Amino acid sequence: MNKIYFIGINGIGMSGLAKIMKLKGYEVSGADLSRNYVTEELESLGITVYNSHLAENVCDVNLVVASSAIKQDNPEIKKAQELGIKIIKRGELLSLLMNKEKGIAVAGTHGKTTTSSMLGSLLLDIDPTIVVGGILPEIGSNARCGKIEVFIAEADESDNSFLHLTPETAIITNIEADHLENHGSLENIKKSFKQFMDQTKGEILVCGDCFETLELIKNRKNVKTYGINKLDANIMATDIRVENGRTKFKVTIEGKVFGEFEISIPGNHNIQNALPVIYLAKKYGISKTRISEKLLKFKGAKRRYDILHSDKIRIIDDYAHHPTEIKATIQGAKTIEKNKTIAIFQPHRYSRVNFLLNDFKGSFEGVDEVILMPVYSAGEKNEFGVTLEKLKEKIGHKHCIIVEKNEDIEKIVAGEKESATFLFMGAGNISSLAHMIAENIGRTGNEVI
Repeated sequence: MNKIYFIGINGIGMSGLAKIMKLKGYEVSGADLSRNYVTEELESLGITVYNSHLAENVCDVNLVVASSAIKQDNPEIKKAQELGIKIIKRGELLSLLMNKEKGIAVAGTHGKTTTSSMLGSLLLDIDPTIVVGGILPEIGSNARCGKIEVFIAEADESDNSFLHLTPETAIITNIEADHLENHGSLENIKKSFKQFMDQTKGEILVCGDCFETLELIKNRKNVKTYGINKLDANIMATDIRVENGRTKFKVTIEGKVFGEFEISIPGNHNIQNALPVIYLAKKYGISKTRISEKLLKFKGAKRRYDILHSDKIRIIDDYAHHPTEIKATIQGAKTIEKNKTIAIFQPHRYSRVNFLLNDFKGSFEGVDEVILMPVYSAGEKNEFGVTLEKLKEKIGHKHCIIVEKNEDIEKIVAGEKESATFLFMGAGNISSLAHMIAENIGRTGNEVI
């Protein structure tokens, strides 16, 4: 099994594993329909990336790894089946790697990428292997191959692929209804998380601020809770305050004050994300001084409150697309953004908008204006009758408009006369628009067209 082929290789999860396998000495190739910011790094490592899915691409490989988005009629899948080449999903490959090591798996509906990236950043001194769902600035990548057996990765619940994992340690950030097109109900999601907990060999760190997680930890002896609202948590943040754009808080572990820390990324959700990271960094021998230093320097993974331009006009790129994530991002923004704030939102998948439509009510409270862009379909057909007009009505913001074209967004930003912050939010291709506008502002001042 020395030649591995990745179908959908430019995906953030797939590309990370492709890099790890290349660094482990395997011959790696793959295909994707469009290039993005990870393609160049893949090619710089000597990985061949095809820009079309053709049967002949897999004729000389030993293993095919397929993204969960790949359909069975994909020509590479069909050819691999014809040739008898083994086909596995990304989650299965991750399990083959992590289950042999001291795996630290970060699971949860929200916050996986930030928490795993923060943990990876703080544990870099011990040289772990890292595979995360965003670009970690400290390593300039979403993956690195370490020299010790500690393996940090996100555990993806969206398609239940995290059930292939048997980690040494697990973090569960929260549990909420999402990806209902796969799970069907919140109860099914909770069953999956229960199984994931059952499979964890050692300690499970659970956010006690989330009611759904608390239901699953009764009578479990290998659980520690963390939080900012749960006063009996094993790991707790208190004395929270925002000063000069930084969030400061005191951390107590098992009833003893460990120290005061600061983070540069806004929002209470990021304090929650930091708590299990601080605990594990301490457990792995990182000094309190070093934890404090690295935590403050952590600016977030790419697309997690990513400040692309900061002047009179501020351009922020953020991955938030679930109503809860949107609320958290806006709550965090309002602690540091003092000017007019405008949210530009690209809904993600017709199925998600349909299943979560009622949850969008009030989700943009706190911003001055909301701009809705067309739904990023991710290949889905609109079988649900989803319209932007229905979403606008459900959001219920008094200053909400629908804009169909990127060019109109550019004009809105260019025409802004006041100091303002534009929050570009969504899991689709809205990031490219945010980057283009930020780059144009950088070249021409606040004029973007």
